[in-house]
Amino acid sequence: MAERRIEAILFDLGDTLLHFGTLSKGRLLDEAMRRSYAYLQELNQPVGSYQVYRLLHLWGIRWHLLLSWLTGNDFDSLDLLKRYGTKNGLTLTPEQWEELNWRWYAKLAETGSVESGTAETLDRLTQMGLKLGLLSNTFIHKSSLERHLEREGLLRYFPVRLYSYEFPWRKPNVRIFQEAARRIDVQPQHIMFVGDLIHKDIVGAQAAGMTAVLKCGHANAGKPLPEGAYRIEKISDLPALVEHLNSDNSFRVS
Repeated sequence: MAERRIEAILFDLGDTLLHFGTLSKGRLLDEAMRRSYAYLQELNQPVGSYQVYRLLHLWGIRWHLLLSWLTGNDFDSLDLLKRYGTKNGLTLTPEQWEELNWRWYAKLAETGSVESGTAETLDRLTQMGLKLGLLSNTFIHKSSLERHLEREGLLRYFPVRLYSYEFPWRKPNVRIFQEAARRIDVQPQHIMFVGDLIHKDIVGAQAAGMTAVLKCGHANAGKPLPEGAYRIEKISDLPALVEHLNSDNSFRVS
């Protein structure tokens, strides 16, 4: 029997570190289209009427979400914007493309929140010698996600960051967890994964041989905890859980 000591923690992003709760996707999408359209108008780009702009983007987003669901792969929002925009005569600098992507995401960022004490907890985990990283299922380009994390003062804690649109798999596919373990340079049995979705975060992490921790939230309310997983109410519970597991002689792996 070998020790199963926790040496690294990988975090899910949405509703684990950045909390969005239950949202009106329709209202968010409408606001995103209005903001992106206004930005392109500021840059004197040939966007045409808002009604046509809205219909084309609604169709395009729904089509790519359907493809994503069918294939199990996430698309890259920035790449999609560039391909669509270039085809329709937009001429933007790299910085302007990223800003356009941000205008699509900004309203969602504004609705998000971070639990009190999260930064202090991440400081504590780092001081304990743990490596920290992110593994998120998302089609939102990292330029916007990391801008959001930077604004919340969290980006610096995560030198290792994996976003599913960069890979041919997403959670719960065991291969993306294995890739995260490779990048953080820790064997899976020494990694804790923290997320809020049982069928994606917990099932996938356990299949990869990681210690799975369910972060309580609206997506898992009332659902039973899978055998072998742990549950926390808030991120600030993590240091005590890690200390408990690392001092528990029964916490071993064959």
